[in-house]
Amino acid sequence: MKKITELTAELAAPAIAQAGCTLWDVEYVKEGGTWYLRVLLDKEGGVDILDCEAVSRTLSDLLDEADPIEGSYTLEVGSAGAERALKRPEDFQRFLGSPVLVKLYRALNGQKEIPGVLESYDLESGDVTVTVGREARTFAKKDVALVRLRVEF
Repeated sequence: MKKITELTAELAAPAIAQAGCTLWDVEYVKEGGTWYLRVLLDKEGGVDILDCEAVSRTLSDLLDEADPIEGSYTLEVGSAGAERALKRPEDFQRFLGSPVLVKLYRALNGQKEIPGVLESYDLESGDVTVTVGREARTFAKKDVALVRLRVEF
């Protein structure tokens, strides 16, 4: 049996393409006692509310028909956002040279969040190298809770 996120991605694909968007991620998470099925979109020039509405309406009907989730949940369709999390190797490759924030599971030198510029991503190990100031620092995949883009003003 397919995972809920995989099935949702398959069901959503035509509606996402029709809206001129691409799928960034699907999450199925429990927060504060409520289950959320989140579909995050990306689009050259940015995702707008009309894109989200079009995908949400179509996907909601398809999910009602397929009924892959027992119990209640909240469907959210939105933009991946400017400060999106990088999860897949291709995400890291696409955003090399971009400002990022590395969040660690445990503090390193008193810091759990380290801002820098994404320099490299090791496809084999999943290690991430970030330039912090003038120093390149490599973080092991096992130590990294999250890497997300960072918007600088």
